[in-house]
Amino acid sequence: MKTQETNLFIVDDDTLMVTALEHHLHNKFGNGVRISTFNDGDSCLKKVDKDTDIVILDYFMEGKNGLEVLKSIKSINPKTEVIMLSNNKDMVTAVETFRAGAKDYVVKDNDSWTKITKLVTYIVTEPIRIMVREFGISKFMAIFLLTFVTMGIITLGVLWAMK
Repeated sequence: MKTQETNLFIVDDDTLMVTALEHHLHNKFGNGVRISTFNDGDSCLKKVDKDTDIVILDYFMEGKNGLEVLKSIKSINPKTEVIMLSNNKDMVTAVETFRAGAKDYVVKDNDSWTKITKLVTYIVTEPIRIMVREFGISKFMAIFLLTFVTMGIITLGVLWAMK
């Protein structure tokens, strides 16, 4: 049963960067985001499923490059939002990733973590924006309704598990 927790993967062959980014995102989002880390595309692809919400994916890695992994992620779950992260500033590379379904392309620099944090926030809050846009309700009512529904699902799950 799917709850409101967001499943986020970080895929990069730079272990220090992965650990630091994981720590940064955990500090920003707390327990609302479950973070899994991978040092190569193949290990990530083994875990991608219908519940994978966001993947932060390095472009240049050993083995499969980020573009190949992106295409595979999208074939497994087209709804997964993929944020490409790269040292490469080449526009052709960025355009290729957008064509393959990337949500955004972030160049590794001093502002990249701020950009990633904003993108993750935008993706996580999408259901609220949809409710406001499609049903014309206030943002606060949308948050209330989503919280109410989530708590109901959790309660039903607990009751069902106690049977």
